[in-house]
Amino acid sequence: MKKHFGGVRALEGIDLALEAGRVYCIVGPNGCGKSTLLGVISGELAPTAGSVWFGGNNITGMAPARIARMGVLRKFQAPSIFPSLTVAENVEAALMARTVPWGRLVARRHLKRLGELLDLVGLQHRAGLVAEELSHGEKQWLEISMLLAEESPLLLLDEPTAGMTIRETQQTVELIRRIASEHGRTILAIEHDMSFVEGLECEVIALLRGRVLC
Repeated sequence: MKKHFGGVRALEGIDLALEAGRVYCIVGPNGCGKSTLLGVISGELAPTAGSVWFGGNNITGMAPARIARMGVLRKFQAPSIFPSLTVAENVEAALMARTVPWGRLVARRHLKRLGELLDLVGLQHRAGLVAEELSHGEKQWLEISMLLAEESPLLLLDEPTAGMTIRETQQTVELIRRIASEHGRTILAIEHDMSFVEGLECEVIALLRGRVLC
């Protein structure tokens, strides 16, 4: 797969296959094509040549919203949450977005799932707190729980530990490992923090000038 911007070859000859339930980290210097690669996979950018396949379907050229509904979700560096809602209300909103119509049985299932998600990301004790009062790391975990509510098999994470404390980074390592190993999600993350990459014991995809080195 290739992606060019005029005369700039942002991605050149990319050939990747991701396995379910595994964690992959994209590393490389600024400008090597990391974010461009996530953009092409998520549909925000169209490849100049080649194609992107997901779950046996050619998703090349599809709108990002359609790709997201198929199960490919992207998380950017800045957390995307509802700051004026509580932690629980944020996750509940993500759960409700998946289910129509709304009924008592669905409500009970959502309540159970809400508790499971908050427990997974370590925010069960923050359920009633307004989201804007969370620490930076906690906001990132909250958004991850909202993505997990979508039951999407592939998560694209753009520098998930940027701005986190050392302790928060360590907790995020454990969280991502659990998401992959216990919940079967595939994680493709961009990361500059090599301690995070090493802690994940993941498969490393090294990019340089738009090409995969290893």
